[in-house]
Amino acid sequence: MTRLDSSAAWTQAARMVSANREMLAAIAGVFFLLPGLIGAVVLPKPMINRGMSDQQMAEAFTKFYGDAGPTLALLSLPLIVGFMTMLVIMLDDRRPTVAVAIGQSLRMLPSYLAAHIVTMLAFSLAWLLLASVLLLALPAVLAVLLSIAAMTYPLTLVLMVAPEIAVAQTRNPFVAIRRSLTLTRGQFQAIMLYFAPAFTLFLVIYGLVMMVVGVVLVNTTEGEAQRLISETVVGLLFAVGYTYFAAMIASTHRQLAGDVAATRDVFD
Repeated sequence: MTRLDSSAAWTQAARMVSANREMLAAIAGVFFLLPGLIGAVVLPKPMINRGMSDQQMAEAFTKFYGDAGPTLALLSLPLIVGFMTMLVIMLDDRRPTVAVAIGQSLRMLPSYLAAHIVTMLAFSLAWLLLASVLLLALPAVLAVLLSIAAMTYPLTLVLMVAPEIAVAQTRNPFVAIRRSLTLTRGQFQAIMLYFAPAFTLFLVIYGLVMMVVGVVLVNTTEGEAQRLISETVVGLLFAVGYTYFAAMIASTHRQLAGDVAATRDVFD
């Protein structure tokens, strides 16, 4: 069984981004940044005020997501298509154009959504069961935190679903899930050592950039202009983050499965 080498995988991910930077930048702008900016303009904001109790804040966020849910779901579709398109660009040895990669991603979108729904339902049920058991012996906050942390294990097992569907073009969502489970079996520690530091680094960079941007904006702008500029910076940061996340998924799949032809030989 191939073992994930996080150092080699990161080197490969960086090379994938560098080799395809023009196409990836265009995809990130259209599918990641633009939907985020549209959401910032059209979506209402949670009505959070100073002095609100925890219950009032929870009710405000519940109302916000209830009202904005359909729009958020619609805006998530470009993110998924962009993510899958990037995987095709970086993994498909036929070197497709952006238009061909987008077309392939759109054709495979129903399969990906089906796989996503299946895995989320399974994870939700598993989390509820685990949290319920932990609540019998632990304080509520600790039980919830531990149960959420425990969900990182099954999440790592399905990380390869997207490249299996987008690049290997596996239309059956259950087959894609099975392939991902096979590829990631015994790789939990290696995957965490690869993704956890990158995620932590992104959070640090995000926090530092937004702190500096916040100080600048407070002293130079106000009102709606301040909010829109802040949302644009957030969108840019997340566009870069999504791009490198896609590259990390691609490099992990490349290591664990080899090229697409090899993947098909193994499973089909």
